[in-house]
Amino acid sequence: MTDNLAAALRRINSGLALLVGIVVLATAGFVIVDITLRQFGHSFGGSDEISGYVMAAVASWGLSYALTELAHVRIDLVRQKLQTRGRAMLDIFAMSIAAGTVCIIAYQAWPVLEKTLVRGSRANTALETPLWIPQAVWFSGWVWFAISSCLLVLLALATVLRGDFQNADAMIGARGEAEDGK
Repeated sequence: MTDNLAAALRRINSGLALLVGIVVLATAGFVIVDITLRQFGHSFGGSDEISGYVMAAVASWGLSYALTELAHVRIDLVRQKLQTRGRAMLDIFAMSIAAGTVCIIAYQAWPVLEKTLVRGSRANTALETPLWIPQAVWFSGWVWFAISSCLLVLLALATVLRGDFQNADAMIGARGEAEDGK
């Protein structure tokens, strides 16, 4: 069951990554068209503002994909020297620290959005974008990252307690240079 849940989480994050990639491509296209139009004295306006919002959203939502694909940077010098059980314990420790950190970030991101909602804040630009829109997308990405990381900790812990160190490694281990070509 834990393997199925981890696989489902990986599929969800892969789908989200695909969606995020499409949004980045669309934004790049929008910026290119806007820059081209400027050469002819026209412009959509706001492409810099919109691309900034998109980059914040992409960063927060993309982290969960990197997590499930074992793409986060890890210094595994000590880990490589350990036996299977020791690696699993170190992986759970590392993932727990990461999950805790992400939960704190998501928790601290809420006041930013809350203040914007209470004040009805808008961007100080020609678009006058209601700031709750990009901030809500950004905040929800952090919340999803926190949920994903906490779920992975629980799934990996259950897998290790079952004695299935190989699946735990596949779930939260560090991918070495030899495995990067997956």
